[in-house]
Amino acid sequence: MGHNHHKAESQPMPTLNPIATPGDASSDADLARSIAAGDQHAFVLLMRRHNQLLFRTARSILRDDTEAEDAVQEAYLQAFRSISQFRGDARLSTWLTRIVVNESIARARKRSRSAQVMQLHAETGTDIEASEEYMNAGVTESAESGAMRAQARQMLEKSIDALPESFRSVFVLRAVEEMSSEEVARCLDIPEATVRTRFFRARSQLRAALLNEIDLAFEEVFSFDGARCDRIVAAVLARLPQAPVST
Repeated sequence: MGHNHHKAESQPMPTLNPIATPGDASSDADLARSIAAGDQHAFVLLMRRHNQLLFRTARSILRDDTEAEDAVQEAYLQAFRSISQFRGDARLSTWLTRIVVNESIARARKRSRSAQVMQLHAETGTDIEASEEYMNAGVTESAESGAMRAQARQMLEKSIDALPESFRSVFVLRAVEEMSSEEVARCLDIPEATVRTRFFRARSQLRAALLNEIDLAFEEVFSFDGARCDRIVAAVLARLPQAPVST
């Protein structure tokens, strides 16, 4: 156990941008081949490149930061085990998004059986006080402008969470991740026309709830910082089978 810890420390993680770095270094096909050959550095690059997209996707389905992180980690492990099956007929980001969508939906369904009573309370408004506490968290510590921005972001996140699941995932991929309708359709395995309809309805519902505030906080919705990125990468690497690193 101590030996493995020392071994891990002797292999420094490559210094990479903690947030996504699409378009640099390797292509999708190159990354997939390198990972299939056991290159952990390529796998780290893949995770850092797609972490924000996959976290936001999982978060849109699960509505919980911790569960979303767990789902992303599990999706990466599934991708690592089956990377040789990536054929390149879709973008690697689309292939990964499908995996995290399936993992998140499975977790949501499993959770729903034991949480039906809590969901009923939430739907009937018995958690209003808790919601108000969440919306006001941290406001008094910030400057006035920062507090207003944080509150607007929290309000937007809560409004997105209140959307039906089918609308929520479409909205996050289209509006927050700025995917095309065609790409979202591939990721969620639904017709492109359905994507357009759900996106229109989701925006209509959000506008009704937020009026003009919706456009003030798009960039910070479900914020994804470097610490979370590092945590996901480290947790996934810790669960990989030990293998000699080629030099």
